[in-house]
Amino acid sequence: MRLIVILVLVFFAAAGVVVGALNVGLVDYDFAFTRMQLPKGAALLTALVLGWLLGGLTAWLGVSLRHRRRMKAGKKQARA
Repeated sequence: MRLIVILVLVFFAAAGVVVGALNVGLVDYDFAFTRMQLPKGAALLTALVLGWLLGGLTAWLGVSLRHRRRMKAGKKQARA
């Protein structure tokens, strides 16, 4: 199982290197307070990582809040 995970990670890392090498052009970003120029591969990777982190945070908050509600309900039942 560990070998499969390592092979999948290596495959996606290699795919990322290829995508980054094929998309070397710069992309302009204009935020209200600053301007940035990033290679297309770096912009894609940044968007991917931010989406992954925000999605994970959202899922974690949803599970933890549901868990807290169940714990409170369990304590109320135990008292009664």
